[in-house]
Amino acid sequence: MAKILLVEDETELREELTRFLLRSGHQILQAGSLAEFAQLQSNVDIAILDIGLPDGTGLDVAQLIRRNSPRTGIIMLTVRSSTQDMLSGLNGGADHYLVKPFHLLELEAIINALFRRIGGDWCLNLRTHQLLSPQGQHISLSQTERILFQQLSAAGLQILPRRDLVEALGYNWLEFDMRRLDTMISRLRKRWADETGTALPLKTEHGKGYSFLATMTVLQ
Repeated sequence: MAKILLVEDETELREELTRFLLRSGHQILQAGSLAEFAQLQSNVDIAILDIGLPDGTGLDVAQLIRRNSPRTGIIMLTVRSSTQDMLSGLNGGADHYLVKPFHLLELEAIINALFRRIGGDWCLNLRTHQLLSPQGQHISLSQTERILFQQLSAAGLQILPRRDLVEALGYNWLEFDMRRLDTMISRLRKRWADETGTALPLKTEHGKGYSFLATMTVLQ
């Protein structure tokens, strides 16, 4: 999933958002002020920024991010709902503008849409048995993992149902222990993170299946 920067000075809200995003499989860097943000030396996929900070504004953070990482998706959080405030946020570099209070599922939908937009094309290379990110990071894949990514590629940006994946792996879905899939996905995410230092945009759709939140090209 995405590597996300969260800059929010309200401790309770920051902790609530962090718990929610971690449960969704994202990697989180967090700060409560402009000064704390300045100490974080790491590129991220998406930044969630409170517009009102104790030592500056989210617009200041957005400008710094845009200067160093133009592709990063930026979501601005604010209690201000006027048209002028929204325009200031969007003109200041934000891709989306959320007015507090907001529903966590709305935030998740925006994150998923942003991640699909900025992700670029991933590559499943069946000749070398590798998965490659748009930035060039890669890992080697087992036969089972290759089948997984072939099925995810065929599903596009839609959900790959668990049953379809189980049958593609050659098992009877009625007799298959679905926990094996969750274990495989969890280990795959961890291995990608350990070897590349980035997050794999592979999402578990609870009770349904799995989705890959970026476009993927398959090399035969």
